[in-house]
Amino acid sequence: MNTTSSLIDFPCDFPIKVFGQSQQGFAQAVMAVVVQHDPAFKPASIEMKSSKNARYISLTCTVRATSQDQLDAIYRELCDHPMVVMVL
Repeated sequence: MNTTSSLIDFPCDFPIKVFGQSQQGFAQAVMAVVVQHDPAFKPASIEMKSSKNARYISLTCTVRATSQDQLDAIYRELCDHPMVVMVL
């Protein structure tokens, strides 16, 4: 058995869910990070949902994942962003 194999078959479409407080510029900030790592990403494809009290917002960005390194870089940069609360 190959121990370096991934559970993900690349390339593939991979959804990333990003949570943050509902504030001006949040979607644009997330989009800027994602486009850096997936230049073909279509911002119009972002799914946006507000929490019950509209205090928080979740964005689902489906990226074209080409490698585990690419996904790791996206997650790392999003998690380090000051406007982001959580990334799944």
